[in-house]
Amino acid sequence: QVQLVESGGGLVQPGGSLRLSCAASRKIFNVNYMGWYRQAPGKERELVATITSSDTTTYGDSVKGRFTISRDNAKNTVYLQMNSLKPEDTAVYYCNVHIGVVPTYDYWGQGTQVTVSS
Repeated sequence: QVQLVESGGGLVQPGGSLRLSCAASRKIFNVNYMGWYRQAPGKERELVATITSSDTTTYGDSVKGRFTISRDNAKNTVYLQMNSLKPEDTAVYYCNVHIGVVPTYDYWGQGTQVTVSS
């Protein structure tokens, strides 16, 4: 069983930056994409960013131009660089790895809290 371990969350002031990391416990095969989602209190989980095996990226509208997703295949790790953070970015951030064709499967991390506040 694969485990995803997130790190890098914390408290930051508005306008600040954080870098999240998500390391897989072993190499994962048949990856369609890796990504980050977030869930704020009282809201549904939403897409933040994804990156495919060919490095095609997708971003949620609210983070475009501020967040950057990247991956290091050798380290089985995906990163999320978050700049110009806003209070509305406050949420629990979850790492996701989507694998397979049919059927597909999703691995999830345990989540890391990001709080943007002065």
